[in-house]
Amino acid sequence: MPKLLKRLLLSLPTLLLVSMVVFSLLAVLPGDPVAAILGMEATPEAAAALRLKLGLDDPLLVQYGRWLWAVLHGDLGRSFIDNTPVADALWQRLPVTIELAIGSFLVAVIIAVPAGILSAARPRGWANAIGTLIALFGMSVPHFWLGMLFIILFAVKLGWLPASGFVPLSVDWHANLIAMIMPMVVTGLRESAILMRMVRSSLLEVLNEDYIRTAFSKGLRDWQVVLGHALRNAMIPVLTASGLMVSGMLGGLVITESIFGIPGMGKMIVDAIFQRDYVTVQAGVLAATVMVVIVNLGVDLLYSVIDPRISR
Repeated sequence: MPKLLKRLLLSLPTLLLVSMVVFSLLAVLPGDPVAAILGMEATPEAAAALRLKLGLDDPLLVQYGRWLWAVLHGDLGRSFIDNTPVADALWQRLPVTIELAIGSFLVAVIIAVPAGILSAARPRGWANAIGTLIALFGMSVPHFWLGMLFIILFAVKLGWLPASGFVPLSVDWHANLIAMIMPMVVTGLRESAILMRMVRSSLLEVLNEDYIRTAFSKGLRDWQVVLGHALRNAMIPVLTASGLMVSGMLGGLVITESIFGIPGMGKMIVDAIFQRDYVTVQAGVLAATVMVVIVNLGVDLLYSVIDPRISR
């Protein structure tokens, strides 16, 4: 528990620094949120009154301090566009992105771990050749192009799955699963290529250790040595890559969400950037940063579970 508390305290400067950088960058971006709200036909008097109401004429440090104080009290502000609480929109979009990220990661693990184990156990066999081809394909094919291919094949040609749309998990879990299969598989295929190479290289390194040769010399079967002795010790680099992968997906699924019409957090942030809705952008980036910190904290805790020597 003291270590967990220490890591949580160490993450606070990261959150503060990210919030300062994002707030400063949004302030110097071209475009005026007042013009985006009122339109180009607005009178100077109306624009000045709105700027005064939103506090946009105050110094940048004052604006940041006011926003940070409100965030610490649970108030993420109101959207510049429709004046609705940003927290409400965020709580609607955040579960969608988390569901998509977790599902995509599970698809990547289901594909990558068995393929990586087979490829490392038989580095000169057909499994390694097929795994290498799949990895190269996954890393080379553009994400959006693969998504369009899936839509054409499974939605347009075969009619098995919907091309776009989303049904909340709480409303209809079956319809939700049907709508999320293609986005999860498309994203998971891309991530599985990277994860499979990581599993293979890490496992090959462990299989060359002396204690693995000793296990083979005792007459243990290949699968007993690989699964019982080598795999767990090879998981530390894989766990690190998995944490980075999940963190990246939590904040970088905007392409998938746009292609398949999924109302996730990434799409919300991009739409807010085009609409100059800076309050929504700040809240979205802050939420993504908090999720990345939580994922990294979970990865650090899992290190000691996989290898107790790390905690000592």
